Amino acid sequence: MTHNQEWWRGAVIYQVYPRSFFDSNKDGIGDLPGVTAKMDYIASLGVDAIWLSPFFTSPMKDFGYDVSDYCGVDPIFGTLDDFDQLIESAHQHGLKVMIDQVLNHSSDQHPWFIESRNSHDNAKADWYIWADAQPDGTVPNNWLSVFGGPAWRWDSRRKQYYLHNFLDSQPDLNFHNPDVVDALLDTVEFWLKRGVDGFRLDTANYYYHDVELRNNPPKEEVVEGSIGVRLDNPYAYQLHVYDKSRPENIAFLKRLRTLLDQYPETTTVGEVGCDFSLETMAAYTQGKDKLHMCYSFDLLTHDNSMNHIRNTMETIEAGLGDGWPCWSIGNHDVERVATRWGNNQDAINKSKAYMAMLLSLRGSVCLYQGEELGLPEAELAFEQLVDPFGINFWPEFKGRDGCRTPLPWQDDELGGFTQSTQPWLPISTAQRPLAVSEQEKDPQSILHAYQDFLQLRRQYPELRHGDIAFLYHDETTLTFTRHSENKHLYVAINTSDQEKTLPVDLSLSPIVLPQALNAGHMKTGCVILPAYGIFLATVMQTP
Repeated sequence: MTHNQEWWRGAVIYQVYPRSFFDSNKDGIGDLPGVTAKMDYIASLGVDAIWLSPFFTSPMKDFGYDVSDYCGVDPIFGTLDDFDQLIESAHQHGLKVMIDQVLNHSSDQHPWFIESRNSHDNAKADWYIWADAQPDGTVPNNWLSVFGGPAWRWDSRRKQYYLHNFLDSQPDLNFHNPDVVDALLDTVEFWLKRGVDGFRLDTANYYYHDVELRNNPPKEEVVEGSIGVRLDNPYAYQLHVYDKSRPENIAFLKRLRTLLDQYPETTTVGEVGCDFSLETMAAYTQGKDKLHMCYSFDLLTHDNSMNHIRNTMETIEAGLGDGWPCWSIGNHDVERVATRWGNNQDAINKSKAYMAMLLSLRGSVCLYQGEELGLPEAELAFEQLVDPFGINFWPEFKGRDGCRTPLPWQDDELGGFTQSTQPWLPISTAQRPLAVSEQEKDPQSILHAYQDFLQLRRQYPELRHGDIAFLYHDETTLTFTRHSENKHLYVAINTSDQEKTLPVDLSLSPIVLPQALNAGHMKTGCVILPAYGIFLATVMQTP
């Protein structure tokens, strides 16, 4: 592997959700050996790294995001030896490996919490956030859980409430206790010593809470459809200024970066979800002494207008300084982008256009498994759900199971995912025709479009490292330049089903695009973009 301290700048990171990737032992659940078995496929995409969603020991109330052993592999996923083999295989394929670190909270089955809840004076009594009831027995303050209802759970043994920002089986750790911070950083170093190349930090702005437990103020205006807002969840009605995104978080991120700096070529990407996510991204990545990069939920909404894309990019660019963003249009927590942004209409061509747009923006990129296949959201009946979030909010919100169904490798009843007759989530019949085996045979497929464009992207460093300047947008069209040193690229994207003609006053030399893409062309001072068209050109320097 080439040695590049900042390989992560402009990198494309492929998110693997192990439960749904490939089942190697026929139990209906994907596992680490399954990821290793498909390493050739991941490498063939042309990505730079893998991000593994949690595989740690867990009671699986939240499918691995409730950790009961930060240094162990849950038996359903394999063993530590399996993990070591995965790392070795990835590195042999020229791929970096990043793992999900869930530091904000543990499982209530973690030995730390079991000891903490046992008494008020044990060694770990204040490793979690405990608070007395109000005089009338009610919860300590008005903080709410992301999963609905109060963020406090009564514990009869301690006769106190504990804080949980998510499920009540996911108690929040007390980062104000330096022993907790030390212990968590030790678990991070455990994986660094095993050869991981970086970490995706779950809920990276939730670590600290207000020690005075002050009430959050109400939002002056609650607009459905804005970032993270659903009117069926009371969480959206508060301005979350005291339960997350606290200023103390900065000092912890600096300590984390100091540790990472001891392991060259490692990186971090923090998940930031809050009302001020773009500002928080800037604060967390500036100065090269905190996180390497952040990604937010700003492109994980239902707003796919080019006005939203441009506004989001220009806002972060204006305040980012020397920080670095990472962008994603899909992950394991949101409706699949082919459905969310495309309503499953012209999904193949739309997926290609959005892919080219995402991979041409300034920043690193996270791709969620199945995006390269254009998978739509799977439709599940209530009785098929396993996600507690979806079960709680059905039917207004159907949860996250629809984006987590097993990846279809073949167009058959079990999708080539497993040999078990009962996979942990059902195989989507709507996704089967988009299976890897079918798309590999079709040079016009979305899969080939991803592979070809990622290969093309490597030929133009401007797309990986260059600055960005926006030129034009309407609701469905976006044009901009990427420039690095004396090299400039012009990019035009049409996400509509109508041909677009765009005047251009630059001297351009068109770049030949792969055949799987709907390529635009030039005609007498204009760029002609077909429906869902893409146009790239070198900007010729005037004498």
